[in-house]
Amino acid sequence: MEQPMVSVIVPVYNGERTLERCLRSIQNQSYENIEVIVVDDGSSDHSGKIIEKFVGRDPRFRAIRKSNSGVSDSRNQGIAAARGEYLQFADCDDWLVKQATAELVQAAVTYECEMVISDYYRVCGRRIYEKGHIEGGPVITRTRFAEYMMEAPANFYYGVLWNKLFRTKIVRRFGLLCDTQLDWCEDFRFNLEYLQYVGKVGIVNRPLYYYVKTKGSLVNTKVTLQQTIKTKRKLFDYYKELYRAVDLYEENKLRIRMFYLSFAHDRIKKIKNPGSGLTA
Repeated sequence: MEQPMVSVIVPVYNGERTLERCLRSIQNQSYENIEVIVVDDGSSDHSGKIIEKFVGRDPRFRAIRKSNSGVSDSRNQGIAAARGEYLQFADCDDWLVKQATAELVQAAVTYECEMVISDYYRVCGRRIYEKGHIEGGPVITRTRFAEYMMEAPANFYYGVLWNKLFRTKIVRRFGLLCDTQLDWCEDFRFNLEYLQYVGKVGIVNRPLYYYVKTKGSLVNTKVTLQQTIKTKRKLFDYYKELYRAVDLYEENKLRIRMFYLSFAHDRIKKIKNPGSGLTA
């Protein structure tokens, strides 16, 4: 059976220290029918040269170069340029396991689901933690997914883009984009909007992605209470609409409003041996 094309979108800003590892892990995927759209967000280091090397040696790689406008705009430009049937995202600090794309696509095709979500590894220095939340599967309804999310709405597992696979035609049909006005949680808003058009969600109970916790990144800096409240007010309308769409809002109002008190986290499942798996 012919493999559907997957567009892997990688936003980059001054990522010269980790970019090659990230792009190499995508290039070496066991799933071959991919295009890799690397969006250089006005980097001032050697990221551009690294991108050029991959573009020059592998026809599956394409580059978009622009002035600095933020990660949301970078992802949006990548989405606009995508030619694949599915969308996958990666950040330049991180890397993928060799079977990541293959397992995501297999779940999407086998169970005819509009979104697939997987567990992931969180890398903190030399320690690696396995992260996830949904133990069931391999496919669940959007309603069941929303019930799981209600238990831990701020879990990275639900909020980020890089542990998921999306259908391009849904993103295009409904004009879904990352919000360039949000400094954080812009990916969660994208997910909340996307879920309104999903029937089934595929669940991969294996880590497929290595997320590197980087000192100084926005999610690891102190965000003021005022900023948090402002962002959560914007997000809550999308969060509430999802639960209304699946007819869960009225009976769960109080639990759903606990979203305001939740803080970003990712649940630990188990710890791998320190130092293992740190090469892509």
